[in-house]
Amino acid sequence: MTSETKHDKMRRLRGSSIFATTPDNVLAALADVVEEVQLAPNQQLFAKGDPGTSMFVIVAGLVRVHIGDQTVVELTDGDIVGELAALDPEPRSASVSAIDTTTLYRIEQSILQSLMAEHPEIMHGIIKELAHRLRITNDPYGISF
Repeated sequence: MTSETKHDKMRRLRGSSIFATTPDNVLAALADVVEEVQLAPNQQLFAKGDPGTSMFVIVAGLVRVHIGDQTVVELTDGDIVGELAALDPEPRSASVSAIDTTTLYRIEQSILQSLMAEHPEIMHGIIKELAHRLRITNDPYGISF
């Protein structure tokens, strides 16, 4: 773990759209419980099919979401990954690997659920992000909802 201050963690968390409007006191509490994860280039965060109950906020770096060798999307600073397993603890739907040296914050399902119950803006941010990703996925096929 780095010697990052609570203020630094709060600033990095606020850089994610799902926490953009979260009150400072809530971000401060979240900064105390997130686990920092460091990945080297080409290191895997998790594999498709792995059990999962946490999501990650990318605070620095670049990862690719992939199924086998096929890249689904690349994600960077402020993006979230693994949110489906944190919302619904099913096996991971894709693998995630670092492209560059990457720092992420792990948020466990129980913490996320508590935050969403107490602060609906976080739940709305996650729903908005999921809807955005669904639109991007469906766009090449001319599908709209």
